[in-house]
Amino acid sequence: MAGVIAASEPSWIAPFTGLSPRQFTKLVTALRREGADPVSRGRPWGLPLEDRFLLVAAYWRTNLTLRQLAPLFGVSKSAADRIIAHLGPLLALRPRTRFRKDTVLIVDGTLIPTRDHTIAEQSKNYRYSTNHQVVIDADTRLVVAVGRPVPGNRNDCKAWELSGAKDAIGLTTVIADGGYRGTGLIIPHRRDPGRAELPSWKEEHNASHRKVRARVEHAFARMKSWKILRDCRL
Repeated sequence: MAGVIAASEPSWIAPFTGLSPRQFTKLVTALRREGADPVSRGRPWGLPLEDRFLLVAAYWRTNLTLRQLAPLFGVSKSAADRIIAHLGPLLALRPRTRFRKDTVLIVDGTLIPTRDHTIAEQSKNYRYSTNHQVVIDADTRLVVAVGRPVPGNRNDCKAWELSGAKDAIGLTTVIADGGYRGTGLIIPHRRDPGRAELPSWKEEHNASHRKVRARVEHAFARMKSWKILRDCRL
């Protein structure tokens, strides 16, 4: 169909996936290897695997509804829904199990409002939320692990252990904010009792720490501006 979005045109790949065409091709190959495009007797998909992957990425990274998105790819709304339901789980994040010796990670928790009150609890924002521990690579700024959701009234120290994020990264160096006291992570210096100010060298360390740790906040901002975390609320 003329005038629709397709992966055969490289200019569409970066805006909708955040990947280069080479990275996009490698991921599609990995999906095929895992059986994302099986040959069966049933009715075949109307779009090739590359276009289906592009559709899922567009759904997650934009605020378009299925009714708006489907015509852009030349399929029906129900077909777009089936594509997302089929490919979505295959694209789910798998925590890394190995890290280089010089790898530095950053962790922080974020509250996600959700209607599922079996897990959520009222948190500091007075909404029923879950606490998600997210770990990113300090160099690439890519998410490498996400802990299981825990009730929103758990502090980050508890959530770090209960969510499984601690076990996922092993002994790798991790930077965190001051809410992770007693966890063994690298946190900012604190004033000693009776001292009005920190020594200058500690202030310099804290300033450098804040600049690096801010990268995880940027990751949260990108994730929450797309639908990656919005669907959790349902």
